[in-house]
Amino acid sequence: MFSSFFLKSFRILLLPFALLYWLAIGIRNWLYDNKILRSSSFGFPLICVGNLSVGGTGKSPMVEYLIRLLKDDFKIATLSRGYKRKTIGYALAHEKTTALEIGDEPMQFHIKFPGVPVAVGEERLEAIPRLLDDCPGLEAVILDDAFQHRAIKAGLNILLTECNNLFTRDFYLPTGDLRDLKSSYERAEIIIVTKCNPGLTRSGRKKIIKEINPKAGQHVFFTAIQYGEAYHIKTKETYRLNDRTEVLLVTGIANPKPLKVMLEENSKTYYMLQYPDHHIFTIDDLTEIRKKFGQIESPDKIILTTEKDAVRLVKFDMALTGLPLYVIPVRHDFLFGEEEKFNELVINFIRNFRKTE
Repeated sequence: MFSSFFLKSFRILLLPFALLYWLAIGIRNWLYDNKILRSSSFGFPLICVGNLSVGGTGKSPMVEYLIRLLKDDFKIATLSRGYKRKTIGYALAHEKTTALEIGDEPMQFHIKFPGVPVAVGEERLEAIPRLLDDCPGLEAVILDDAFQHRAIKAGLNILLTECNNLFTRDFYLPTGDLRDLKSSYERAEIIIVTKCNPGLTRSGRKKIIKEINPKAGQHVFFTAIQYGEAYHIKTKETYRLNDRTEVLLVTGIANPKPLKVMLEENSKTYYMLQYPDHHIFTIDDLTEIRKKFGQIESPDKIILTTEKDAVRLVKFDMALTGLPLYVIPVRHDFLFGEEEKFNELVINFIRNFRKTE
């Protein structure tokens, strides 16, 4: 609690830098809004998934949701920046690709959906034509974390904001978590309030919508986190958490709080090794994990990690043999029975786009 208070106090001291940051992004957006800086449109369906803040709103699970929704009816691909990869420039994932080459989240998409092309590239304006050339016949591209990348104008923008940290209540970096103007939400066609309490009431929903103040034509949806059944990182054998299980939680994600809440409700107890977001695990980290796990005396114990972390741990391969290291998948669960409405908006965007060509 003291460290949390210290961090908040320190961030408040950085307010002058936050005001400078606000001024800089304000000027940048003004230049785009007034067409001094140009946004390029493609005669092609581009679906952008993004947010206004740094980390933790559920972009990767939303990209996966869209892939599951579209992959059987359309030929689609994903394009990400490839954050914290060890390479630069455009790259298309192949059978020997690693997370070090394309980043952990794109690697996660590549592993889970082997039939869907996964590409990375910092300069999306250059990467999109190369992706279309490499994958003839594509019918749509999902742009991962591209809302701030205004050099590209997507046809459908899906903006995520976390329920417990709505962009309306946040402030600009480094005092807060915002990396774009609050007013930029107006550029989205769809706004999704994520990580909601599954028991969110309709009156609570109404208050949040009023606070967001959506513009005419904007759609607001609400989702809760839905955890799937844990599976072994190597054997894929499933494991069901229970009130006897003691868990060592190993994470390198921006916001592990929902995971901790889930473990409080579904296990006897848990211990935690927390690493920085997108942390690249080393053999020393694996030694630390083994040591911490060995200190847990219960016979009913496992190590649990996220799918994003798993793609950075799987490289140890043989060293993981015999280790009860399980992976917990996560999905978006639409509240208030609005899943079909969301699905129709996305599918109709692609279909109607094709009709107008």
